[in-house]
Parts: sequence; structure tokens; C-alpha cells
Amino acid sequence: MIVRHALLALLSEGPTYGLRLRQEFESRTGEVWPLNGGQVYTTLQRLERDGLVVSEDPEREGPQKTFSLTPAGSEELLAWLRCPPEVLSPPRDEFVIKVLVALRVPGVDLQELLQVHRRHLVELMQRYTRLKGEASEQDLGLGLVVDAQLFRLEGIVRWLDAAGARLAQATPAPLAPAAADPRGSDPAPVDRASPEGRTMDLRGTGRTASEVHP
Repeated sequence: MIVRHALLALLSEGPTYGLRLRQEFESRTGEVWPLNGGQVYTTLQRLERDGLVVSEDPEREGPQKTFSLTPAGSEELLAWLRCPPEVLSPPRDEFVIKVLVALRVPGVDLQELLQVHRRHLVELMQRYTRLKGEASEQDLGLGLVVDAQLFRLEGIVRWLDAAGARLAQATPAPLAPAAADPRGSDPAPVDRASPEGRTMDLRGTGRTASEVHP
């Protein structure tokens, strides 16, 4: 759907042909989303079928075939721009799925797995930061794309950190060994109701139970 409406947006500036549309799409999006030529022509055919664009020479085929926006196409474009994207359902994020699956895989060190992904994302952020520093201030499209990517990657890194903290909290810490009694092992418990219990020496008193409670 993004390519479909992006082509409508480009055609809102005036009639043009398929090859030019592909070049403009890549240029406007900072050249980080290469577009297949076949996808452009297939999308244009569907837009023409739906009455959203019209070709100036219906009999002509090829990369020089010119298209223009129809009033219906203009309405479709404005409606798409005003409609917020669907964000209620969580996206099918590969990072999240990997961690969820790894929870049940025997022998996987989850904390080490999180750090592997974190290091990769930090390297990507460094590359985008360098790209942003090298880009011209006049290249508004590239700047916006790089900012969006940096914020997205930062969000994933923060999620990995939160996941690591949650996993550490959920994993029970190993129990410390019990401290040894300096007086040696405690004797086996004695039934105080038995004769032995009634005459047992009370710790630290030197007296027997029978002496305390005759």
C-alpha cells in the first residue's frame, strides 16, 4: 500500500512516466528503499484499473508510458495521508519473536543472545550516525529517513535492555549454601514428650528439662 500511495503522491506533482517515478521514489526516500521497476509498472496498472490514474497513450507500453492523476486518485491520496497507520496490534518483530522462541530452546544463554543483537544494533546506529554527519543539510529526505531509523533502532536497543532486566528478575538466584554450625551438626530432633526429651540438657543452662519443669 505504501508504494501505491507514494506513486499517487508523486503524480500529484504532474504527469510522468514509470521510470521517472521509480527514480523519484528512491530519491525522495533517501535512497534507502530501492524499488523494483516491475513493481512500479504493476502498481501503475492496478491504479489505472481502479481509475486512480490514467495513461496519456493507452496503446503505448514500456518505461516511457506517461501517467497522470485522476480526481479519484487525488481523493484517495488525501484520505491515505489523513488516516493514521494501524498501530494497535504489535508488529511481527523478528527480535521479539527470536527472544520468545529462545525462552524454550534448551541450552540457549538468553542474556548472551540479547547482547549479540544489541551489539549489532549499536553498530548500525553508528553507521547511520556517520551517514547523517556526511549528508548535506539540504538533503531533507535523507535526514528524515536517517532520524526515523535511528529512533527505531534506539527503541529496539532499549527493549533488549528491558528484556535482559526482566529475564534477570524472573530467573531465581542460586541458593547460598547453609552456614555450618560451629558447634558441629545439630543432633537429631528428639521428641520432647519422651523420657529422653524430658531429661534433655537445656542449651546454655546446664539444667535438664525435668529440673525446669519438674
